Amino acid sequence: MFRFAAIAAASLVLAAPAFAADCSVQVEANDAMQFNTKSIDVPKSCKSFEVQFKHAGKLPKASMGHNWVLAKTADMDAINKDGIAAGLASGYLKAGDARVIAATKMLGGGESDKATIDVSKLKAGDAYTFFCSFPGHAALMKGTLQVK
Repeated sequence: MFRFAAIAAASLVLAAPAFAADCSVQVEANDAMQFNTKSIDVPKSCKSFEVQFKHAGKLPKASMGHNWVLAKTADMDAINKDGIAAGLASGYLKAGDARVIAATKMLGGGESDKATIDVSKLKAGDAYTFFCSFPGHAALMKGTLQVK
């Protein structure tokens, strides 16, 4: 009976959301143009929030690069349009774009990076979207971020 209770307790701990215990989350993308999550909740008690991002695929960034970009939902399309003009060397993000709240580098398969969000710049109730700025990817590779 004790063994069952210990296993049940351990499974509850392992099933807890990654962001519950601290101010970070791990996000992965793959060669099928998918993030492993569609939503991220940021605790309003966090001063900063870190996104640890990994491209879990195998393809190079020139053909299937991925990044993790956070912006207000209303700004996503314009950021993507300006990013195409900026090109791969700029990670498909316009240099110094103030609409980008946080972003990782453009990654190829097997690479990792992190983005840090200043939570004081986010407002509870505002609509935020995270997405990949590689041309055409944001149609599938996007999700919501909320301050709770």
